[in-house]
Amino acid sequence: MKVSLPELRQMKVDGRPIVMITAYDHPSGRIVDAAGVDLVLVGDSAANVVLGHASTVPATMDEMTMLTAAVSRAVKHALVVGDLPFMSYQVSDAEAVANAGRLIKAGGADVVKLEGAGPSVERVRALVAAGIGVMGHIGLTPQTATSLGGHKAQGRQADAARRLFRDAITLEEAGCFGIVLEAVPAPVAGAISRRLAIPTIGIGSGPETDGQVLVLHDVLGIGDDGPRPRFVKRYAEVGAVMAAAVTEYVEDVRSQRYPAPEHTYSIPDDQLERFESAVDAGSIDDNTLADW
Repeated sequence: MKVSLPELRQMKVDGRPIVMITAYDHPSGRIVDAAGVDLVLVGDSAANVVLGHASTVPATMDEMTMLTAAVSRAVKHALVVGDLPFMSYQVSDAEAVANAGRLIKAGGADVVKLEGAGPSVERVRALVAAGIGVMGHIGLTPQTATSLGGHKAQGRQADAARRLFRDAITLEEAGCFGIVLEAVPAPVAGAISRRLAIPTIGIGSGPETDGQVLVLHDVLGIGDDGPRPRFVKRYAEVGAVMAAAVTEYVEDVRSQRYPAPEHTYSIPDDQLERFESAVDAGSIDDNTLADW
């Protein structure tokens, strides 16, 4: 049975941590769902970790719909959250509803996520009025990181922390069922989480949020080997395992260790004899093949 929005809220009430992780394809969706996560985010971080862009901004609705559909077909238990990419919801309520509806109808998402407060609050109201579940996202919002001064923690000054607190309350009042708090100082994230009746999901925001989310590729050690955020914990080095496996494959092919007899298909001796006789007789052409 699918995780439901009331169930998530009850988890907050009960103090049971909520687990969220990203996925971007069918095999990954199956793996994280089988592991028992509560929410699977098909994040616009796919632009970075899957499509090779330097930021999340280039992600398109076509791309996000395709990736969400692949994940949704795999996930049977967790709630699938489709991420609305940059400029898919900022222009108008009507465009936001149309694009969110596309993620749900064509992409198979259960709910959607959008970034920011301010003008996004009106978008949340419009989406909720259309019957679409919405997760908010405040703090470090990657789609607008440039205007925030880069990828850095938010709310480290009293006034900024107070704005985040107010934004969270406003998003809850607009109808969000939950809010991602990214790169928010732990005490600030804790204060917000205690104030809200809806769950908060932290990423780089300490242990006092109601749940946690990480990017799957960060968890598994796949992809970029450069500097990573301090909140990332790697649970495996799958990238190194993949590289070693492909290197061994290359070596096996070049040394002719692969394919071995167990990797090939056979043909009955009588059929092989017929084939070889035909080849030797030069009778393999379009006219004679019809007689076989």
